[in-house]
Amino acid sequence: MNKKIIPVMMCFFVMGFVDLVGIASNYVKADMGLSDSVANLLPSLVFLWFLLFAVPTSLLMNRIGRKRMVLLSLVVTLVAMVLPIFAQHFWQLLIAFSLLGIGNTLLQTSLNPLVDTLHSSMSAKSTSSLASTLTFGQFIKAIASFMAPIIAAWGATTHANTLGLGWRVLFPIYMAIGVIATLALYWTEIKEEFAQSAEEAAASKVFDGLAAALGLLKKPILLMCFVAIICHVGIDVGINTTAPKILMERLGWTIEKAGYATSIYFIFRTIGCLAGSFIMTRIKDWHFLVVSIVLMALAVAGLLIGTTQWQLYAATALMGLANSNPFSIIMARALHAVPGKENEASGLMIMGLFGGTLFPIMMGVASDWVGQVGAIAVLAIGVAYLFVFWMTCKQTDKV
Repeated sequence: MNKKIIPVMMCFFVMGFVDLVGIASNYVKADMGLSDSVANLLPSLVFLWFLLFAVPTSLLMNRIGRKRMVLLSLVVTLVAMVLPIFAQHFWQLLIAFSLLGIGNTLLQTSLNPLVDTLHSSMSAKSTSSLASTLTFGQFIKAIASFMAPIIAAWGATTHANTLGLGWRVLFPIYMAIGVIATLALYWTEIKEEFAQSAEEAAASKVFDGLAAALGLLKKPILLMCFVAIICHVGIDVGINTTAPKILMERLGWTIEKAGYATSIYFIFRTIGCLAGSFIMTRIKDWHFLVVSIVLMALAVAGLLIGTTQWQLYAATALMGLANSNPFSIIMARALHAVPGKENEASGLMIMGLFGGTLFPIMMGVASDWVGQVGAIAVLAIGVAYLFVFWMTCKQTDKV
């Protein structure tokens, strides 16, 4: 790959900002004395915008281009990093995390096709090689994800060194990194084809475009990929928010100590992404997916029956490894399922990130009802669908 991929990969780091909402919701819950159901509104609200804005973003991207859409998303994300620094009330945080969700929706919808643009100009197209490149991007994203709980814990316990911001010190730090990524991409020349034909221009009208994009879900492979993304992201956000709560419930830990479970998840997710980016250049991505699903099932079992620190840490780490690569594999399949409609396909898949809203709500209700065992049961449902998804696609030979 050439040097143009570097600023694009920096954007994947900014994409990882969205994962700070998991640890942030736990700190906000402790600061404001909220229930699980109310605290989980933060991650739920963040991912709500994927349902509302993903497909319209893909249509706008047809008009203005992928790079410009990525730049717009970075600006919105930077604003979202500023607001929590000064927020004193829960509603202010809701606004900030809504902007984070909107910015991340724009970013995830446009960045994956932008990678496809660069990838197509540098190598022969194949789902495995594109999945490998996207997985390396997820590796960069995961670095931002696992750093967030560490920075938050450092800020919460070293007030003298963080200007009194406490755990919120991670926002100005991430904002500075976001500024660098924005400038780097702005000064990078990327050639892309986004001029529209008369037919494409008509399809980009809001209602016609939405109907045309959603109509792609009539293709069985896209519909299955869409639901698979919902489950994958639901599991990701769910373990992000729930792992610390499991440790607090079973071991009586404080949030500062239990919050490191989120870092463990993302550290191993990072390792999994890096390993996957190399492994999928050598074996078929579909074979790699079933291995990931089996490891997810083992991780859920460990979270369900684990009673010691190391058992729960091991299960969390295993889930990080297992859930590191499905997104890239599913996204690559979807992009190549509809040649010429990659923007719309990307929008549909990113709309599936709405799973990050559904799963925390269901897990919050379940945990308020029967404890964290209920939340783990919701995760198990997501893992079960991913296995059904793999089996169905395999049997119909649509992969």
